[in-house]
Amino acid sequence: MPKAPAAEQLRLLDLAALDAKLHSLDVRRRALESDPRLGPAKTALEQAAEAARSADALVAGAEAELAAVEAKVAEVSTRIARDESRLYAGGLSKDLEALQKDIAGLSARQSDLEDTELEVLEKLDELRAAQGEAAEALGHAQASSQDLRDELDEQLGAIAQERSAVAQQRSDFASGIDAGLLDVYEKTLAKRGVGAARLFHGTSEGSGMALSPGDLAAIRSAAEDEIVFCPDSGCILVRSPEWS
Repeated sequence: MPKAPAAEQLRLLDLAALDAKLHSLDVRRRALESDPRLGPAKTALEQAAEAARSADALVAGAEAELAAVEAKVAEVSTRIARDESRLYAGGLSKDLEALQKDIAGLSARQSDLEDTELEVLEKLDELRAAQGEAAEALGHAQASSQDLRDELDEQLGAIAQERSAVAQQRSDFASGIDAGLLDVYEKTLAKRGVGAARLFHGTSEGSGMALSPGDLAAIRSAAEDEIVFCPDSGCILVRSPEWS
C-alpha cells in the first residue's frame, strides 16, 4: 500500500471539500447552459422570425403586383390619350369610328385595371398591417430571448468568477500536500469522481455506506500512515480520530 503520514492524509479532506465545491459549480454551470427556458425561447424566436419573413415576402409580392397594375393603367392611359388626340385631329369617318371603338375598349380596360388596382391597394394595406404586427412580435421575441440570455450570462459570469477563485485556492492548497499522496489522490479523483472522504464511526462518507466487519478489521490492521480505500466508492478513506 502507498503511505503518507496520518496528519497529511487528514489534509486531503480539505482538498476534497474544494474539489466538491468545484464540482458543484460545474453542475450549476451545466444546469444554466441547458436551462429549460432556452429551448422554448429559441423556438419562439425562430417562429417569430419566420412569420416576419413571410409577412415581408407577402408585402413585397403585393407591391410588385401593384406596380405591374399601375404600369398597365399608365400604358392604357397613354394609348387613350394618343387615340383621343388623333380623334380630335379629325379624318375619315371610318377611321374616326374605329378610334372611338378603340377608345371605348381601352376605357373599359382602364376601368377594370383601376378596380384591380384598388383591390391590390386594399390587400396591401392589410398585408402591411400584418407585417407590422409580425415585426412587433419578432421584437418582443428578440427582447425576451435577450433578457433570458442576459440573466443566464450574469449567473454564468458569477459562477465563473467564483470557480476561478476556488480553483486558485485549490491549487495553492494542493501545492502544500505531499507529492506522492497528491498523486494518489489525483488519480483516484479522476477515476472515481471522489478523491478522498472521511471514515467516521465505521461509515464511509464517500459512499454513505457502513463498512462490513471484515473491511473494518482490515483497516484496523493497517498502519496509520498506510493509505486505505473505500471498498464501495474506491476513494481514499481518511481515518479521523472517531473513525472506528
